[in-house]
Amino acid sequence: MAASSGESALIGLCDGEVDSRKYPSCSLTNKVGDLPDIPPGISWQHPRCSVCRAPLSHVVQVYCPLAASAFHRSLHLFACSSALCNGRTESWKVFRTQCLETEMKAASTPQPPRDTQTKQVTMATTDWCDGADDWGMESDDGGGVLYDKKPAVVNEDAVEPEMEGTTTNSSLDVSTRLQDLSLTGAEDTQQVVPIFRPFYISVVDESDLGGEADLEHAQELLREYEEREGVEVSELENVGGGGEGGEEKYEKTKARHGDAIFSRFMKTISLCPEQILRYCWSGKPLFISEPPSNMAKMVPVCSICGSSRTFEFQLMPALVNLLQSKDSNSEMVLEFGTVLVYTCRRSCWTTGSTSPLEEFVFVQADPDQQLFK
Repeated sequence: MAASSGESALIGLCDGEVDSRKYPSCSLTNKVGDLPDIPPGISWQHPRCSVCRAPLSHVVQVYCPLAASAFHRSLHLFACSSALCNGRTESWKVFRTQCLETEMKAASTPQPPRDTQTKQVTMATTDWCDGADDWGMESDDGGGVLYDKKPAVVNEDAVEPEMEGTTTNSSLDVSTRLQDLSLTGAEDTQQVVPIFRPFYISVVDESDLGGEADLEHAQELLREYEEREGVEVSELENVGGGGEGGEEKYEKTKARHGDAIFSRFMKTISLCPEQILRYCWSGKPLFISEPPSNMAKMVPVCSICGSSRTFEFQLMPALVNLLQSKDSNSEMVLEFGTVLVYTCRRSCWTTGSTSPLEEFVFVQADPDQQLFK
């Protein structure tokens, strides 16, 4: 999933449940839930909530290489599923990982057996990196995402593998509920990571969603709204920011009845209400309610290179109902209006680096969650 800077947005849609037994995902997969797929060579410790210290659940993984960059690049977004932490920015974290093609090929190359007397068996499957350039790219039939069929490489010091992939003969009679839980690292080996059901994310260009008739209808609805509320929605275009230049400008005009920013949000997503993610690197975020007046100052510079951060993608309300526990015997709750992710404008990364880089998340609650249920 990648977009040129500006206002050209890519839309993420749910595209079927992930079957890890048939088609294991990797760090080049766009997906909801499951455990994160960490690129080879990256040391990983599962993140914890800054508020309650519980292990965070993996919400989305977005494969998003930048133009003219030699790196495969992914973003991993996590949140606390505790009801007490819902809607709090402090309970979310996002990490960026990058990897060169040569590093991925090296990790996927079969190693010879330690016993040199043992005849090496030639692999019959295709190198999983051969099709890497197709990952996250739109297919010829309208933007579907192509997925790999080889297992991802996960650092052994990081998150423990899912139970369903490591079950032994002596544990076959253990409750299937354990298959949907994962142990955290050494910090607390008794605590498990709640896991959301995994779904693939397919990608379409927003400009391909509606025809001329849809646009005319939207414009008519906009005119009716402006007349009824006594506000020009076009005046709100500067709300948000994330592009080049100085601080963002925020429109102070209020509708006579209701929230003009929320109405603009609803109008923008009306062509595709089922969208679960909007990607627009260096574009403008789509706020669901009025952002803080000092929003530009709230987004910190990159802690590594000191560069400013830019808006990259956001989660949408339709994702809320999709986030269900992978364990059918437990319940997970995660509610939000929209979740905005800002990343280093330079996407700084040192070749050979082994640590994921944390970026910035901002959460807005839904002013009327019932509209999306």
